[in-house]
Amino acid sequence: MPLEHAPFSKGEYDRRIAMTRAAMKAAGIDVLFAADPSNQAWLTGYDGWSFYVHQGVILGLEGDPIWWGRKQDANGGRRTVWMEDDCVQGYSDHYVQNPVEHPMEDLAYRLRELGHGAGRIGVEMENYYYSAKAHAVLCAELSEATFIDATALVNWQRAVKSDEEIAFVRKAAKISEKIATLALERAEPGMKKNELVGDILQAGAYGVGDAWGDYPAIVPLTPSGADAAAPHLTWNGNEMKAGEGTFFELSGCYRRYHAPLCRTVFLGTPPKKMLDASEALTAGLEAGIEAARAGNVAGDVARAMNGELAKAGIDRGGRCGYPIGLSYPPDWGERTYSIRPTDETELKPGMTFHFMPGLWMDDWGLETTETLLIREGGPAEALCNVDRKLFVKD
Repeated sequence: MPLEHAPFSKGEYDRRIAMTRAAMKAAGIDVLFAADPSNQAWLTGYDGWSFYVHQGVILGLEGDPIWWGRKQDANGGRRTVWMEDDCVQGYSDHYVQNPVEHPMEDLAYRLRELGHGAGRIGVEMENYYYSAKAHAVLCAELSEATFIDATALVNWQRAVKSDEEIAFVRKAAKISEKIATLALERAEPGMKKNELVGDILQAGAYGVGDAWGDYPAIVPLTPSGADAAAPHLTWNGNEMKAGEGTFFELSGCYRRYHAPLCRTVFLGTPPKKMLDASEALTAGLEAGIEAARAGNVAGDVARAMNGELAKAGIDRGGRCGYPIGLSYPPDWGERTYSIRPTDETELKPGMTFHFMPGLWMDDWGLETTETLLIREGGPAEALCNVDRKLFVKD
């Protein structure tokens, strides 16, 4: 049976489909087209590096979902989805990167064949993988249909993780511990940054025990010195230097599930302002974790953290966390709620998020973060076990 290739049980997929269909009905959607590869994988198990071409999952209110994509990727669909082979459909290669014909013409044909030519079709408008051209062609081909913005409809169903999913996040966390510890141990003056990142990538792929490592949705972010004032720089071929701090923003990945973890190392004697900021950040993390309880809201976590930073004269601003789980490049976040003072999303047992209050100043940066799991009772559980501090290597 195809289910033998999928990472989860049939009951788990049934749960996901039922939740998504309930949300579709509430939004008045007859059929959903989910282009986000994370949502495709969550609904069907599909897993392949094919998201650079048009593909997605067609989910009606009845029957099994259909994975639709490039014909040459259909075999990958049959190898990874839980449905039977007839639920994997491929379009001709002549549509690929063709300026005069578009894959959405094929999708429109299939939706008409399924009886949705004049239906209410949900599409993920705010999504990396559903282009303006794709939407324009689909609308033109299905002029009698009504299109409904279904952005994040599936994402919100993913917010509370099942026990099966939490087991995967825990495995990812073990890999995160391994690669973060390796980065901190290997960092020293003269170490070329690209070589250190090579070690991180290798360790991530090796994984831990039976938890083999998958590729993360974000590459290692490892800026040093003044570059660390920018949160999203990657790496270069420069040597690490005494007198500089480097943060490591990393995540292990197991079967597409992530558990991000960030730590910072300073080579030499750090300035007092950085030491003071690190102490305040650690206090903020601990206050936020204490506030991250079922029944509280996302904003409670941010307010608790900001209160500790304010005692040290730090006005951070911005959001300081986001939900994580199953994801593909270019982002390991789930793009639903945010950990910020204005977010009133209720925290529920099974939610997992990256508590990420990084500090990026004019000429230095500092990151100490945790992946948290909301529990039935008590404060959130930090899934990784690495000291919360600024690591100093003389």
